[in-house]
Amino acid sequence: MLPQFTTVAEAIANIGKYFPENDFVFQDLAGDETSYTFVRVEAETAARGKAMQDLGLEKGDRVGMIVIEPEDFVLNFLACLRVGVVPVPLYPPMSFGALDAYADRTARVLSDAGARVTLVSKRLHSVLGSLVDNVPSLEALVTVESLRGATGTPTYPTIEPDDLAFLQYTSGSTADPKGVMVTHASLVANAKGIVTEGLRLDPTVDKGASWLPLYHDMGLIGFVIAPVCHGIPIVFIPTLRFIKRPNVWMDTIHRHRATTSFGPNFAYALAARKARPSDLESWDLSCLRVLGCGAEPIQPETMRAFTALFASNCGLPDNAILPAYGMAEATLAISLKPSNEPFRTVVVDAESFQENGQVVAPLNDDRAVLEHVGCGVPFEGHEVVVMNEAGVVLGNDREGEICVRGPSVTPGYFNNPTATQAAFRDGWLHTGDLGFLHEGQVYITGRLKDLIIVNGRNVHPQSVEWAAAEVEGVRQGNVVAFSRPSPSGEELVVVCETMGVEDKEALRRDVAKQIQRELSLATADVVFLERGGIPKTSSGKLQRRKTRQQYLDGTLGSEGTRTPGAASRRIAKPAARPVMADAKSTLS
Repeated sequence: MLPQFTTVAEAIANIGKYFPENDFVFQDLAGDETSYTFVRVEAETAARGKAMQDLGLEKGDRVGMIVIEPEDFVLNFLACLRVGVVPVPLYPPMSFGALDAYADRTARVLSDAGARVTLVSKRLHSVLGSLVDNVPSLEALVTVESLRGATGTPTYPTIEPDDLAFLQYTSGSTADPKGVMVTHASLVANAKGIVTEGLRLDPTVDKGASWLPLYHDMGLIGFVIAPVCHGIPIVFIPTLRFIKRPNVWMDTIHRHRATTSFGPNFAYALAARKARPSDLESWDLSCLRVLGCGAEPIQPETMRAFTALFASNCGLPDNAILPAYGMAEATLAISLKPSNEPFRTVVVDAESFQENGQVVAPLNDDRAVLEHVGCGVPFEGHEVVVMNEAGVVLGNDREGEICVRGPSVTPGYFNNPTATQAAFRDGWLHTGDLGFLHEGQVYITGRLKDLIIVNGRNVHPQSVEWAAAEVEGVRQGNVVAFSRPSPSGEELVVVCETMGVEDKEALRRDVAKQIQRELSLATADVVFLERGGIPKTSSGKLQRRKTRQQYLDGTLGSEGTRTPGAASRRIAKPAARPVMADAKSTLS
């Protein structure tokens, strides 16, 4: 029987009493590892919490966190939760390029949060010094290195379940920042759903491994908060180490006999592509029970190819892939495929689905089809429904907007009643995601605002993007589809990053033919960009609306967004020198 806690602060203080040998293991960029048992985590977070109080921080104060090293990030984040300080995780700058834009967005987030202090890695201190002048509430940048070796015991404030635990800012960069308020109660509820209902983990036998960025909800909640609430040991791989050497992911799982890990769709394609014959011969992945996939649209062919490769060579169980659906506004996970069930997809008639949103089987073999991945079932005590534009709940097998309610759902956006009222209506969180329910599982089909309407047909951009990515010369995972206005209505535009293709006109024809063949759609324009040319968020997600706006403005290709997600799709050589990469850089 797993212990039950009402707050994360309570879990940090007590989990070591139940599982004293379980630990967090932190790799550095060279692969060297440091272990912290949960008993040691309690002691270390207490000391760092005392150091924060010595800085004058009190319960409810917001603290920015721009921290590179997983060890420092996790220990300081958990220390904040113990003393009631509210951390605001932010992604670090990834290169010397576009530092002004990075500093501007970071300043807007810190100003919106009203942060008093920002914790930074020492090597970033000089780069981020301007934040103190540009954020009215910000009093100081404090290096995390200065908190190492802290001693003493803090004065613990009373932490209630409904207290604010941290702020998770949404990753889009074109709109004003919105801070999702994550409470201790919502974290405890979501952690329970993830660990006990979805993944069905046992702290006496299971172990996780993660390279996911800790400033992002999947890495932070899925592999820090949920494990510390339930005693699950975790091995942390620095994100940059995975970017440079993708094979460290499976290698770490093999060496530590990890039973669970997660990643977005692109990571599975990358892992399969980068695995060398010698790796496949040496890795034993039979230990894995769960490989979760979420955070971006899930391509069934990617999952099947990954499973086929590693099952036949490394003993990966056939049903290890676990699709998931979630969002920051629901803390993290909304639905997960039960770990003991097979990977499911539904093949639907494309014309019926695009014209009226009905999920029906293809009428004959000549019909175009769409394949959607089942993302599991909602957690106990949570509800998921599908609504039409009028707010009417639809039945099964009808596409509409996914709406959610339950104890994991945020109370709203920090100091932003307008955005809160727009997202929360009649007791439901309106996610902005399109999908349907089929045989009890949630299927996600796209974003409401990204939907393309061409000649009366509802076209999901992912379908177009996946078709274009099958053409040789197009970089998989780096295609954006949207519509443009024309005198006769909306027209389809496709933007692709290419891989050193000389004959762009031939490639343009091939992409248009592939989309016509797969989806019976005419393409008005196909645009090619170099690697890194498509705008992406800090977590590597394609920014369709920003790409479309730049296309319409005539500025597309003038700025690219270098991110871990972008860089990790093709790692032949680095772009601008990464700020995070070198401890001997001038930023140290």
